[in-house]
Amino acid sequence: MEHGHGALIERVEALGMAAVAFSGGADSTLLLALLRKHLGREQVIALTAVTPYMVRQEISDAVALAARLDVRHELVEMPMPVGMEVNPTDRCYRCKRSMYAQLLQSAADFGFSGLVDGSNTDDADEQRPGLRALRELGIRSPFIELGIDKAAVRQLAREMDLPTWYKPTNACLLTRIGFNVRFTMEQLQRIEEAERFLLELGYTWVRVRCHGELARIEVAPVQRERLLTDAATVIEGIQRFGFRYVTMDLAGYQTGSMSD
Repeated sequence: MEHGHGALIERVEALGMAAVAFSGGADSTLLLALLRKHLGREQVIALTAVTPYMVRQEISDAVALAARLDVRHELVEMPMPVGMEVNPTDRCYRCKRSMYAQLLQSAADFGFSGLVDGSNTDDADEQRPGLRALRELGIRSPFIELGIDKAAVRQLAREMDLPTWYKPTNACLLTRIGFNVRFTMEQLQRIEEAERFLLELGYTWVRVRCHGELARIEVAPVQRERLLTDAATVIEGIQRFGFRYVTMDLAGYQTGSMSD
């Protein structure tokens, strides 16, 4: 990691100044912290896209993290992209294309000529249509350029004492709903409230997948037994948010489980 760390610092310093697509996750927080440390406060700005289908807590987390890092931070409101209301199979591409185009424009408005993001090589190895949008728009991803994966990101973030070093990967609320299913904002709010309820109970890696009136709960495999023990409390709590049926996915937490 030492060699990779040195190369990363060189890449960061070579940027001179940078606008960062900042979600508040482990990757973008590490990138922002490195830029702030090696370029200085006046040469960096964090831009957070605010979409109608993102977890509200993520916005609050991003604001708090930017303040902790002493970085200028701007929230960029983004309308619903055309066609997203039916959760199309190419939603990630549509979203990223629209989001990063808007972030690029905002960066220019604030006097920054380009935009960088925290995607790592694990993202590049998977089927990520959102990355295609980034490449089309010329968004740079220093971690991918230097062959840095998620494990290395977490390691370096831990060494820098960043609170996000073990933060679970998050995704927009549309990933909790099946493709080609029309959704409402009330439905997204219901999902978000159900997940927040589980997080407040102490579950760490959580998804509430929505199948109409049924909530399919995914938690980390080590917490499945506890979820069964808490069944009565969980069912009562989840039903308060408008779900009629509550079930646990025996496979546990897994990304992309609604993409099959």
